[in-house]
Amino acid sequence: MADTEARNARKIRTGVVVSRSGDKSVTIKINYRKHHPKYGKMMTITKKLHVHDENNECGVGDTIRVMETRPLSKTKRWRLVEIIERAK
Repeated sequence: MADTEARNARKIRTGVVVSRSGDKSVTIKINYRKHHPKYGKMMTITKKLHVHDENNECGVGDTIRVMETRPLSKTKRWRLVEIIERAK
């Protein structure tokens, strides 16, 4: 029972592929906005995530959905769930 609850709690993010960093690996960029803790101004925060792409199906510019997973390598902690939109 606890395994399924923990599995449902995994983070899901959406981002744009910026690099095909190696075999079965891509790097994505995610953007989100948050308030500055002191001044209250909205800031755009950009993060890069390293993603496991088992079938090498992503290309640069694709919008994809990723899910948090166990560590797959030194930097990869995310895996591909689906490709939302292909690059034009």
